[in-house]
Amino acid sequence: MKIDWDRRTCARRGHVTYAPDEGVLRERLRAETGLGEAWRCLRCGDFALGDPHGSGPADEAPLVPRGKVLRDLFILRFLAIERAVRGVFIVLVAVAVWKFSNSQDAVRRLFDEYLDVLRPVFRHFHYDLDHSPVVGTIQKTFGYKHSTLLLVAVLLLAYALIEIVEAVGLWYARRWAEYLTVVATAAFLPLEIYELTEHISWLKIATLVLNILAVLYIALAKRLFGLRGGHRAFEAERQSASLLEVEESAGVMV
Repeated sequence: MKIDWDRRTCARRGHVTYAPDEGVLRERLRAETGLGEAWRCLRCGDFALGDPHGSGPADEAPLVPRGKVLRDLFILRFLAIERAVRGVFIVLVAVAVWKFSNSQDAVRRLFDEYLDVLRPVFRHFHYDLDHSPVVGTIQKTFGYKHSTLLLVAVLLLAYALIEIVEAVGLWYARRWAEYLTVVATAAFLPLEIYELTEHISWLKIATLVLNILAVLYIALAKRLFGLRGGHRAFEAERQSASLLEVEESAGVMV
């Protein structure tokens, strides 16, 4: 089912109307009804009763996202939410690593105590905890230096900061954030692929696929790095989607 992004957004946020000073264009956007004056919405094109939300020269009218631009904005905000959630999770991991670095011995003793309790239980089910890869990995972390763990916590916080900055920029559709997202995400793709060679999981596969699709979509749809005409073509596409531009062109043709 095809989504009408214009009407969907107007249903949630309301219409956006504008009365241009130019006579011909003004008349194309205005209508008289039995209930009073109505103006065309700059987003969905429907007529809305009441006074316009703004007025002035057509060049000063708000550039209201519509059509494909709205769809792109929806996808960017989905990616922004995903980045924000990931950033918060990484912050929590960094805090956990920092706390662990300050109480390594206490955590080790607690872990060993629980291991002694659980060892006979797992042995009953023919599972040897002493040769478990998970247990072995945890025990290795106890041998890390305090300074090493602090460095890991700092690097995790830096990574989380990048994710959160990406999220804020993508939410507001900032072009610098699109470049940052593509560069940062592409830089980590080799690491994600390497992790899959070490251990395959559905979560890792899904994350890798999502990141590859995000890089391709943003780079192509937003015409980054000169692709598909670059920034000039992107701005021309945005302007051509404006209802005022469409109506002004139609008025000239008439």
